[in-house]
Amino acid sequence: MFSASQLTPPQKDALKQWAAEGATMSDLQSHMKEDFGHALTYMDTRFLILDLGIELIETPKAEPKKDEKPAPIPTGHVSTTMDTLTLPGAMVSGKVTFSDGETAVWLLDQTGRPSLDPDTSGYRPSQDDIMAFQTQLRDLIQKSGL
Repeated sequence: MFSASQLTPPQKDALKQWAAEGATMSDLQSHMKEDFGHALTYMDTRFLILDLGIELIETPKAEPKKDEKPAPIPTGHVSTTMDTLTLPGAMVSGKVTFSDGETAVWLLDQTGRPSLDPDTSGYRPSQDDIMAFQTQLRDLIQKSGL
């Protein structure tokens, strides 16, 4: 186990200076090996820093960007697809993209009641889009033989 008493006063001052300049624990460990010839474990380095009263400056980590959905791209028409693997509790399900680019998941439950779950909370498609969706949905269901 390495002790702070094995360092000279100039070496202790150098460690304090590096820490004040923003060196990390790993940086100090590298300096100890390269500049002073002391190969220390992480734990030894940690104890040395505590013994010398060195305060490491922690740079704030950049917050990860939230997964922001890109703005919907208007397509000018409604596009409806049917899932090959139906959602649980549904007789049939799929996805729809409305003319303004907004998307939603749709399903018909076991009693035939339709459900629409838009990706954007509170989204309401236009009346024209609803009519186009219903027409496409009817055609998809008829083609599938349900």
